[in-house]
Amino acid sequence: MKLSRRSVLKAGVSAGCVAGGTVGGFRTANAGMFLPFTFPRNVHVQFGSYVNWSQEINIPLIKEFKPTSVDQLVSVINWAAKNGYRVRPRGSRHNWSPINVNPNDSVTGNVLVADMTALTAFSVNTSGATASITAQPGIMMDDFLTKAEQYGLGLVHCPAPGDLSLGGALAINGHGTAIPAKGERLPAGGTYGSLSNLILALKAIVWDDSSQAYVVKTFTRDQPEIAPFLTHIGRAFIVEVTLQMTQNFRMRCQSLVNVSADELFAAPGSSGRTIAALLDQCGRVETIQFPFTSNPWLKIWTVAPTKPPTSRQVTGPFNYPFSDLLPLDLTNIIGAVDRGSYALTPLLGATAYGVVTAGLALTNSADIWGWAHDTQHYIRPTTLRVTANGYAVHMSRSNIQRAVHEFYVQYQALVKKYQNMGLFPMNSAVEIRITGLDHASDVSVANAVTPTFSALSPRVDHPEWDVAVWFDILTIPGTPAEARYYTELESWMFSNFQSYGCVRAEWSKGWAYTNKGAWTNQDVINTKIPESFNNTNGSWNDAVAILDKYDPKKVFTANLLNSLFS
Repeated sequence: MKLSRRSVLKAGVSAGCVAGGTVGGFRTANAGMFLPFTFPRNVHVQFGSYVNWSQEINIPLIKEFKPTSVDQLVSVINWAAKNGYRVRPRGSRHNWSPINVNPNDSVTGNVLVADMTALTAFSVNTSGATASITAQPGIMMDDFLTKAEQYGLGLVHCPAPGDLSLGGALAINGHGTAIPAKGERLPAGGTYGSLSNLILALKAIVWDDSSQAYVVKTFTRDQPEIAPFLTHIGRAFIVEVTLQMTQNFRMRCQSLVNVSADELFAAPGSSGRTIAALLDQCGRVETIQFPFTSNPWLKIWTVAPTKPPTSRQVTGPFNYPFSDLLPLDLTNIIGAVDRGSYALTPLLGATAYGVVTAGLALTNSADIWGWAHDTQHYIRPTTLRVTANGYAVHMSRSNIQRAVHEFYVQYQALVKKYQNMGLFPMNSAVEIRITGLDHASDVSVANAVTPTFSALSPRVDHPEWDVAVWFDILTIPGTPAEARYYTELESWMFSNFQSYGCVRAEWSKGWAYTNKGAWTNQDVINTKIPESFNNTNGSWNDAVAILDKYDPKKVFTANLLNSLFS
């Protein structure tokens, strides 16, 4: 019988689990893969799997280790630099784009994945004018904010998933949804921009010429070279961050399902409950619209120091269990669509809308009130895993209604066009959020530097562009014509908004589409994306040069990053 390479590899795993030692100049790790005997002996390497959120990156076997100290991590990185290996950090793998690992990486390759989830140190400093928290990157956002809450600290807004690692969220400038309501002032220590804009200082593992080795170096927010590290997209290795924090506050979140998309996304100047009107009222809006439905799931957050009489007080996050544990009727339709019954997409959308409508009523969660992050964290790992395409579009606040109207019209027209061809490429939700930008003036440090690679880094040539509208379009991975649809929509985005805004990729999502899929359009990767960062904090190429300076051995990179930063 002829054994496959994988069969031989699995046999090696079994043998390696029984005994370790050295064979022919290589040391067998406990999980059975071979590494040179020079590999640090105090580091346990094992087989792991790397599966991202949408499961489109699925590497069944890859070399993985779990550092318990920064010193361990530094020793592995220096070993990797000498032996032609790459070291890639991972948290919860709640990501879509291959900025961390290459989809074809394997246990036989020269990649080591560092599971950072044991590095979770957390400390609070309230002695200064602005409170701050210093933490290691492996701590999850829900744990981070729950601990912060115990000290009376919080954030103006935060990402919806609680299972994001702090390091992962900062790498891609994680965000929630928030701009100031009319008359609202930014609280001390806050930002309407991304998490990256809260960084006061960070520690990174970088190359040091004098010692000819990788070492831990501290960068402070007033040092120009910190700029590309603040949102590094996976091209650096951060081991500690200090974030400024605001005093925690109470928020009300109202969920409405009786406002039509035609009203929300009406043409500019329309009356009624438009996105622009709601933003003036409360500053914090999110819409989730299921395919072939008329009314989105609309969330409105309002700062509310005291509990409104009609609100239900909540004492923890994740208050929409119906969106995490899907009912049988919905999962049956999702399964049928996934198996090829794509014409059921309109039924799928209607059923999802019905689940939300009924779920809000049954769980009494249409009007909740509590600490800020308890009302904003609502996505658990058990929710539906879909692929996502995303962009942040800079513009003037006065153009928000125009932008969402034009997008809504185009999205619906494309869906109808494909439906007429018997195709249903979009079978999950469209999500829209709005944030401010990463203004250095929000930071409690003199001469603070702007994050170069943040999708929210302001354009100095367009100071009137003061907000970003985030568009995320979701579908079940592998749906026919998905890439074709995304390609057409992306082309329209870059063309349509150039007259009054600037389109930037949402790093963690899908972008640079051709009919072959995401991250395949070299014109977008090599031209449109760098050009979208013109006239920000220094040039794109200067920022790339800083990252190359501090990682000349290219230990911290992946194929997509090599292409993006070429």
